[in-house]
Formats: sequence, C-alpha cells, structure tokens
Amino acid sequence: MFSVYLYFHQVRGLYCGATPSFVGMAFESSLAFGIYSQTKQLLQGETHNDKPRPLAIVPSAAFAGAVISFILCPSELVKCRMQVQGTDYLVPSSSRYSGPLDCALKTVKTDGLTGIFRGGVATLLRESIGNAVFFSTYEYVRYYMHLPMRNVSTDPSHFIDAGIGIVSGGLGGIACWSAVLPIDVAKTIIQTAADGNHTRNPFRVLESIYRRSGVRGCYTGLGPTIVRAFPANAAAIVTWELAMKILGIKRE
Repeated sequence: MFSVYLYFHQVRGLYCGATPSFVGMAFESSLAFGIYSQTKQLLQGETHNDKPRPLAIVPSAAFAGAVISFILCPSELVKCRMQVQGTDYLVPSSSRYSGPLDCALKTVKTDGLTGIFRGGVATLLRESIGNAVFFSTYEYVRYYMHLPMRNVSTDPSHFIDAGIGIVSGGLGGIACWSAVLPIDVAKTIIQTAADGNHTRNPFRVLESIYRRSGVRGCYTGLGPTIVRAFPANAAAIVTWELAMKILGIKRE
C-alpha cells in the first residue's frame, strides 16, 4: 500500500504547476484564435480571394500574441516556480509553495504586483513572434493542401478536412517553437531566478547562455518541445475548425 502511495506521489510530481498552465491555456486558446480571426478579417476586408495574405496574417497573429501574453505571463511564472520547487538544491523546503495561489500571493508579497509579471517582455516577444510564425505556417500549409480540391465540385469529406487540420496545425506548432524556443528558455530562467536583481532582459540572458553553451544551450529541450508541439497544435486547430462549423461561422 505504501509503495502505491509513493508511486502516486511521484507521478503527481510530474504535474507540478499543471493547474495554472491549464487555466492559462484555456484563456490563451480562446483569446488567441478569436482576436486573430477578427483582426485578420478586419485587415482583409471583403474579399473572395482565399489565398493567404501575409500583410493581414502576420500583424493579426502578432497582435493576438501580444494581448494573450499579459494573461500567460503570470500563469507561466506560477507554473515554472511550482515545477522547479520539487528539487531541494533549487528551492529549499522552507521556501516551497503549498499551491498555485500560495505561489502567486507570496510572489506579490515579496516582489510587489509587478513581480507577478516578471518575464513579461520575454513572454510578449515569444507570443508575438510565435503566433506570427504559427498562423503563417498554418494558413499556407492549409491553402496548398486544399489547392488540389479547388476544382472539385463537392466539398472535401470531414476526414480530409480533419487530416489537413492535423498536418497544418502540427507543422505550425513545430515552426513556432523552432523559432521562439530560445526566447522561452530565457523567459523560464528570468521567472525562476532566485536573485531578485537578476536581469529581466531576455537578450542578455541568451547572450550569457550562448557564451557558456553555444547555440545548443539556447535550444535546450527542443526535442520534447517538438514532440509535444505537433499533437497539441494539431488538436487545437482541428477543435477550432470544428467549433466554427458547429457554430455556423464561415471561414473566409
């Protein structure tokens, strides 16, 4: 019985910081796709040409990323701090948090209200650039995969649509994280630094990493991130497109 409890406790440790991450992702997904769609439609205007337009896609995606960064920054700060506290040499037992709310309250008490937004610049850069890369890749892959079916009188089946959504969303996720992972690495270091005077400039952090470990150090965790990026973003795109169909929203 004790061994079962110990196993459960170890498995639960793998999900430290999951709650704020789930909450942040819920707001991120709803806001990001909604702001992107509305802004792109506003910039494109009334048009019957469904070919991707970078002048509408890139600023719309970057704007969506900039907005959601203000929600993601506090939730990811709590998530990152909850995750690193499982190791004694990083966070002593006396300084550990009992939960996400306790982490947020102690951060505000120690560093003030601005403390909860530590890493905000890095988050803003990651989300703006990442969303621009993601939606650009998604739109172009989707367009060219649909291209052979343009002259077909019948609409593609739901299975084909879902397949295109999986490929375009998955490749978009890979492209996104390949572009912004170094910024995310810097953000994590900034948010989990024990020293309150640690620099919050992501470029200085990356410069320090590059001097110590080269380009490889800036891409720490690329493998697991890519493995996660494809299914996660594929699922997000398929869900988004399915929701639009159910709600009767016409995709321009």
